[in-house]
Amino acid sequence: MVMKGTPITEELFDYIVDTFAREDDLLRTMPAEAHRRGVPMIHISPEQGKFLQVLMNAAGVRKALEIGSLFGYSTIWMARALPADGKLISLEVNPLHVQLTSENVKRAGLAEQVEVRQGKALDLLASLDAEAPFDLAFLDAVKDEYVAYLDQVLRLVRPGGLIIGDNASANGEVWQSAPSGNGSYIRALRAFNHRMATDPRLTSLLVPISDGMCVGVVKRG
Repeated sequence: MVMKGTPITEELFDYIVDTFAREDDLLRTMPAEAHRRGVPMIHISPEQGKFLQVLMNAAGVRKALEIGSLFGYSTIWMARALPADGKLISLEVNPLHVQLTSENVKRAGLAEQVEVRQGKALDLLASLDAEAPFDLAFLDAVKDEYVAYLDQVLRLVRPGGLIIGDNASANGEVWQSAPSGNGSYIRALRAFNHRMATDPRLTSLLVPISDGMCVGVVKRG
């Protein structure tokens, strides 16, 4: 009999967060403050932030790339996992989101390690060759562009590095034969997952944490 794991109940979620991924005052207050300034609260969850930190430490990440910062919640989780001389470049198209991310990064004392760049992700990615290789790329922006982001970051992330896409479960609908949600959104994430699963340059897995994170390791050799 195949063990399929323990269902994530509210009690289990609370235990994981309280034990392993407790937010500090800054992280705890950021979402409400951003919401008051007109930003949707669609950031990653605390245990996802800690999961990113675990992966970053396991892979020895020193230079990271983030596509989509919103108000900097995931940015701060990742930047805190960098060594003192590490670097995180975050790409964000929305000027308000850039401003909020920059403010929150400064409040976190991480301004020396984080650079927030404004513009369309695909345009900015095309100009990053001189700053490659990156050790990690975290994708959490326009879902319809995920496959295009993947094409770009496969060029930029080193062998042994990580490529991670958020919302890979599409609210639990990527595996449904007759999904009820946004068709374009679901199709985009299915296409991304398929590429992550079948691209010969990657070893990948959809990890059922929060709304799903598709994690790929760029193969060596």
